[in-house]
Amino acid sequence: MTEMAADIQIAEEDALRADLYSFLSALLATPPDRSLIARTAALSGDDTPLGKAIGTLVKLAKATTPAAVEREFNALFIGLARGELLPYASYYMTGFLNEKPLALLRADMAAQGISRAPNVYEPEDNIASLLEMMAGMIEGRFGAPASLEAQKTFFNRHIAPWAQHFFTDLEGAKGSVFYAPVGAIGKTFMTIEREAFRLGGQ
Repeated sequence: MTEMAADIQIAEEDALRADLYSFLSALLATPPDRSLIARTAALSGDDTPLGKAIGTLVKLAKATTPAAVEREFNALFIGLARGELLPYASYYMTGFLNEKPLALLRADMAAQGISRAPNVYEPEDNIASLLEMMAGMIEGRFGAPASLEAQKTFFNRHIAPWAQHFFTDLEGAKGSVFYAPVGAIGKTFMTIEREAFRLGGQ
């Protein structure tokens, strides 16, 4: 996604949310390079479900290599004809690629001032792109930081209907080793976000 440079101040809690959206997006957009794997290995978890999943990922990051993670990424998401998983909203919501969920997303992207980066060719409803959009809305990369209501609307329309299902599939996928705890982190984070938006709307 194209971004605006901004020295915008947001609440610490929102910065942490945006960081986790960005982190998951980076792991799911392309095979993580040595630098991202090293940053992952330097994280620390805690005794919460989210923290335990992060702790598992940290252990795997310390033991793996970029080549091994790239092979796993390719098996999961690319494959010879297709990978084990198709990480697109349209596919999860309709069973087909490039369907109505993608058209609705493109309309909402235009309304939010979000445009696809020129070097990105896959459909915008890829999970990595959607998580990056959420991070950008929270941080104000596309203009002013989005209101909680605008974040909730975007999340409920484009992420909530399918992302938890995708992350559950990722956690349990036959080819998932490094990506199994990534699935657990995403699944838990989506639950937290859904509940926070629900309570915030009361």
